[in-house]
Amino acid sequence: MRFAPTSLGLLAVAAAALAAAHALSAEPPAAAATFDAEGRMLFPADYREWIFLSAGRGMSYAPVAADQPAPPFDNVFVDPAAYRAFVEHGSWPDGTVLVLEIRGGTSHGSILQGGSFQTGDPLGVEVHVKDTARFGGDGWAFFGFGGKDPATMIPRAASCYACHEANTAVDRTFVQFYPTLLPIARARGTLTAAFLARESAESAAATR
Repeated sequence: MRFAPTSLGLLAVAAAALAAAHALSAEPPAAAATFDAEGRMLFPADYREWIFLSAGRGMSYAPVAADQPAPPFDNVFVDPAAYRAFVEHGSWPDGTVLVLEIRGGTSHGSILQGGSFQTGDPLGVEVHVKDTARFGGDGWAFFGFGGKDPATMIPRAASCYACHEANTAVDRTFVQFYPTLLPIARARGTLTAAFLARESAESAAATR
């Protein structure tokens, strides 16, 4: 004998399904930065599915950039959870990962009559990670990938740390070069005093 489903039975099934869906959605997202037992960072293989922030040219610290016949391009990505937090608060949470992808470029190809475009595989990938518990201090550390093998942290004596400490607009990051984030930081009041002072001085110099 078959039992026809009752309204109460269908409601119970629906409630159970909703509860299961809520439990799944409540699970914390996987960490954007992962490390092996030796403390080396694993290559963030899915970074091109993250949020694209900006592109520049000739702005990389990597030695590979200096070896190119023309200034390479760089593309900046950030993990989605950190991006959402920045949009809400104007600052980066622990767990933030920013990726700088370096690619060569050319001004010759196809129908191009002017300008340049990116070409080939990445020449290198630089990663900026915020993890206060792991790195201490301001929480930020750099890693450089020449391929997809795990990378060791770039030593604190490297010039990139001092440059970011002295010149960045928000929490050791060059938000002044990210046109979609700079207005958010300005509205949230998270721009550094040093950046605001430099901006004011540049503005005053431009009006003389």
